[in-house]
Amino acid sequence: MHKIDRYISRSVTGAISIVLLVFLALFVIAALIDEMGSLRANYTALEAVIYVAYTLPRRLYEIIPFVCLIGCLIGLGLLASTSELVIIRAAGISTGRIIWMVLKPVLWFIFIGIALGELVIPYTDQMGESRKAIMQHKTSAQAEQGSMWNREENEFMHFNAVMPDGVLYGVTRYQFDENRQLLQASFSERATHQNGYWQEEKVAVTYFEKNQFTEASEQLSQSVGSVMAATTSEMLTMFDQPLSIRSETIPTRRWETPLTPGLLNIIVAEPETLSIRSLRYYINYLHEQGLGSSDYSLAFWEKFLQPIATVSLVLVAISFIFGPLREVTMGQRIFTGVVFGVVFRLIQSLLGPSSVVFGFAPVIAVAIPIVFCLLLGIFLLRRAR
Repeated sequence: MHKIDRYISRSVTGAISIVLLVFLALFVIAALIDEMGSLRANYTALEAVIYVAYTLPRRLYEIIPFVCLIGCLIGLGLLASTSELVIIRAAGISTGRIIWMVLKPVLWFIFIGIALGELVIPYTDQMGESRKAIMQHKTSAQAEQGSMWNREENEFMHFNAVMPDGVLYGVTRYQFDENRQLLQASFSERATHQNGYWQEEKVAVTYFEKNQFTEASEQLSQSVGSVMAATTSEMLTMFDQPLSIRSETIPTRRWETPLTPGLLNIIVAEPETLSIRSLRYYINYLHEQGLGSSDYSLAFWEKFLQPIATVSLVLVAISFIFGPLREVTMGQRIFTGVVFGVVFRLIQSLLGPSSVVFGFAPVIAVAIPIVFCLLLGIFLLRRAR
């Protein structure tokens, strides 16, 4: 029994490993070709290779469920093609026992995926994106703006690059008053977090100050009637001058804010690159602020249910080998696995955004294809018996 267990596990593990290497190589080549179009400034071909290397764990994490599906089809398919699977069943080993023999090596790949998603990807992805932004010279005031924005009361902030070690590059801050009038704007090339505050370096500050005519118009508008105030404002506007602008450069400046490097690492990262713990923390933070968290909830449930999704796909692969794909060629098995994996991913991609648009629970959108795979696998296995 132990020899058969090891034999099946070795066959499945070898097939999954080969498929993993093939898919990973294809994704790396495609990513490198895509990055060649982004080369500029100090972002050279070598930097593109480094960036792809940083994103390699995320690519590996994303393909693990589909690699396990195709790998199990190939591994068990080889046993079925040589009639070894029939002999194993004739020896008195039940279908349930064979399923467990196949699932044991799959569990190792699931654990690898969990470790990557929780410990590796949040760090490597951010390092890759930040390094790419710095190499492309996105740390100056004229740099191309990204989407790393944050709001704190009447202040809006933008960060060109956020490093995991508590260093910011290209910090732009806009401060408004209660009437949504811009008071000042500043840009600092670099900011480091130390002892509970941020130390900005090479800060350029621009102040937008009201002149005496504008202030007089506002005071009259508050003290006289609406008709007279409007007339007075029109008269003052004739002599009104634009807001006075004053600029200064500061070598260093202390910035007091509740933002911490940990919270910023969550804000600037894409939801799918965050760990389950970080997603849960940020979802609670958004709920406390009264903000929507649909995108982060969707990413949370996709990561949380990915192990079950992998098991469901493997169950479908096993049911195919015992059922409709028992006597077909290896090419047909691989083609079926690829098509089924693409359809599974397509359904997830459609249902996920639909939950955000139509407002139903993201867990339902993530669970529907998983439940379908489980039911399909159980149905085909029962039929095969």
